[in-house]
Amino acid sequence: MNYQFIQNISINWSNIEPHSYLRNIPSISGLNYLEFPNPITFFVGENGSGKSTLLEAMAIASGFNPEGGSKNYNFSTYDSHSELYDALRITKGFRMPGWGYFLRAESFYNVATKEMEYADKNHPSQRFHEKSHGESFLNIAQKQLKPEGLYFLDEPEAALSPQRQLTLLMEIYGCAMQNSQFFIVTHSPILLGIPGATILTFDNGQVHPCSYEETDSYQVTEMFINNRKQLLKRLLED
Repeated sequence: MNYQFIQNISINWSNIEPHSYLRNIPSISGLNYLEFPNPITFFVGENGSGKSTLLEAMAIASGFNPEGGSKNYNFSTYDSHSELYDALRITKGFRMPGWGYFLRAESFYNVATKEMEYADKNHPSQRFHEKSHGESFLNIAQKQLKPEGLYFLDEPEAALSPQRQLTLLMEIYGCAMQNSQFFIVTHSPILLGIPGATILTFDNGQVHPCSYEETDSYQVTEMFINNRKQLLKRLLED
């Protein structure tokens, strides 16, 4: 039995304009249904392949602010999200998440600013702008990731060193083992190594499962580490 908060999604393409740019993204335009049986699902693929577009639509359809934050955040600095969330149908499980968070690397500055504005004596600000980008990202994870939660993370490794990525890996895995569900867009071969996760690649024009070793993140990293001198010589001298 599927115990996840979000069990599957489907797309009603009649709700999307005929000339929408979404129809020009191969992995999105060919997508009608996806199922999520595991607590951690990764979206991987080349830049522009549609993975963040789908993550954003799922987060908005789940009640989160398009620019990120918890469901308590309600603001907009630039209205850039697609209409995909209007066409998205989410099938929910019998459990309700007790908490949740949408973390976006590209709009984190805006969320950090709003966090300061929302603060009061009962909810003091974490003052993210006074910390390094990496410290702020990790602090968000350690504060916001809780058991029984629903989380959407868009490139959470963007500001993190490899060591801090390992810390985030432990936070995500521990939280997932306490009945949370994660959807994560990432290029990190470290995060992708979490055991038992579903990895969906958006490459080759169709969303489909792949193994850890089949991801570009793993293959390119392995190739570089094992053949660094030869690879750099070929790239830089040709």
